[in-house]
Amino acid sequence: MDMHFATLWEQVADLVPTRTAIIHGERRISWRQYDDRAARLAQFLSDQGLGHQSKVGLYLYNSNQYLEAQYAGFKAAAVPINVNYRYLEDELVYLLENADVEALFYDARFADRISAIRDKLPKLRVLIQVDAGDGTALLDGAHEYEAVIRSQSPAARTHRSGDDVYMLYTGGTTGMPKGVMYPIGEMCKGFLSAFEMRGVSPVPESDQQALDAIAKLEQAGALPVTLVACPLMHGTGMWLGALMPHNMGGTVVTLPSASFDPHELWRTVDRERVTDIIIVGDAFAKPMLDALQEAKQQGKAYDLSSVKFISSSGVMWTHEVKAGLLEHLDAVLYDGLGSTEGGMGRSLTTRDNIGETAKFEMMESTKVFDENDQEVAPGSGVVGMIAQGGRVPTGYYKDPEKSARTFREIGGVRYAFPGDFATVEADGTIRLLGRGSMCINTMGEKVYPEEVEEAIKTHPAVYDCLVVGVKDAKFGERVAAVVSLRSGQSAVEDELIEHVRGRLAGYKKPRDLFIVDEVKRASNGKADYKWARATAADLAGPG
Repeated sequence: MDMHFATLWEQVADLVPTRTAIIHGERRISWRQYDDRAARLAQFLSDQGLGHQSKVGLYLYNSNQYLEAQYAGFKAAAVPINVNYRYLEDELVYLLENADVEALFYDARFADRISAIRDKLPKLRVLIQVDAGDGTALLDGAHEYEAVIRSQSPAARTHRSGDDVYMLYTGGTTGMPKGVMYPIGEMCKGFLSAFEMRGVSPVPESDQQALDAIAKLEQAGALPVTLVACPLMHGTGMWLGALMPHNMGGTVVTLPSASFDPHELWRTVDRERVTDIIIVGDAFAKPMLDALQEAKQQGKAYDLSSVKFISSSGVMWTHEVKAGLLEHLDAVLYDGLGSTEGGMGRSLTTRDNIGETAKFEMMESTKVFDENDQEVAPGSGVVGMIAQGGRVPTGYYKDPEKSARTFREIGGVRYAFPGDFATVEADGTIRLLGRGSMCINTMGEKVYPEEVEEAIKTHPAVYDCLVVGVKDAKFGERVAAVVSLRSGQSAVEDELIEHVRGRLAGYKKPRDLFIVDEVKRASNGKADYKWARATAADLAGPG
């Protein structure tokens, strides 16, 4: 299969050249400009000696430059590498060395970090600095982003192989970051599934079919305008927020603020007539809901009539928050069960059908297997591990042992096992319990943190919560919760523990519960269990 993001997008640029491709604040780039600027960057990479499948790092905040640099990497048949902008020196050295990065696009605000580590990275030989507008001087030997574009002619279009590697680094929530590898052709074709949400049937399976569908949607004024609220450096932001809408000829909108501002999001939705919003669970949805309520109370409600879809993946998005959002807008809420290793289930919520938290419809290729690799029977109550079939990664970059454990065959079918545990309901849906690596073993009983977290968060005073295991001399581990409360609300620890007692088995209720000012999460909204465990252990004292 020779489908490829760069090849498809070049044809999109020819089909809808004047349509806006990317927006960041007031900076708007048409598809024609997008293609031209990426082609000039691609030519620069080639001139610097980067060749087929060379690794190109993207150490950038959400921005037009992030998307242009990635497109340039695709054009050059290189491998763009996402770099977490929260990483400090040791973490950066690990990732850039592990990924074999030869060229790095970086925000000028990170110049000091790059300067401090560049001598530790002999493979890193090309630096491209993106001006942050703060007067930061260009590092010695580095190239200024806009100067590169001005100085280059566009690279010629060329044939690219769908067998080339596409890679996304995981965030390292369980161990060090790992590069998950896919054939880029399969990824590109797989992301054409986004057309289904636009009512296109059958889903396109080739460049030409995709272009025909784009032309029809463009004529109907129905091409997506997608706002990425979460970081592009993570899978949800990049896959749902950029690659899928671009495969449909759509516009990708990013927010200028480095930290999430829900009012900025809603102002941008209003101004740009955004149709799709990409978030990561309650960490984004709760502040968005609070902002809508504030605006309404002040008599300054936002115009949300353009919004058709809000999509999330990767963490819990609770029933109560979904229902709250739907009081303000009439849209489809797409909740995806998935990871960097692949998608496994989904839940669609509308005003007429508000689903349960952590309950998902299984994808056609998804299975749940017990510890003996036997498929879990619906309604049996047996806990199993979720397995994703279909489009399965080829493995982890430079980690064959981890690849063999995560990607394996059962009954002649290859599956990915990201580590999520679930039960299968009698109706065939999945009830997600959580990641096995986070499982708490207390007196021989297994407790999945996310199940307890959701029970605690049903209390009206609770804003956020993380549950961890802390060492205990009697139980081995005991269940501990770190909780933050809603503004203006109050609750005591015993009250919240009793709230859980009425919803879960007794051994699952927290034996310790600590109320803190803020529950810490990563920039992509995912749980920071390392922080929660350290906080709980410190507050709990000796077991």
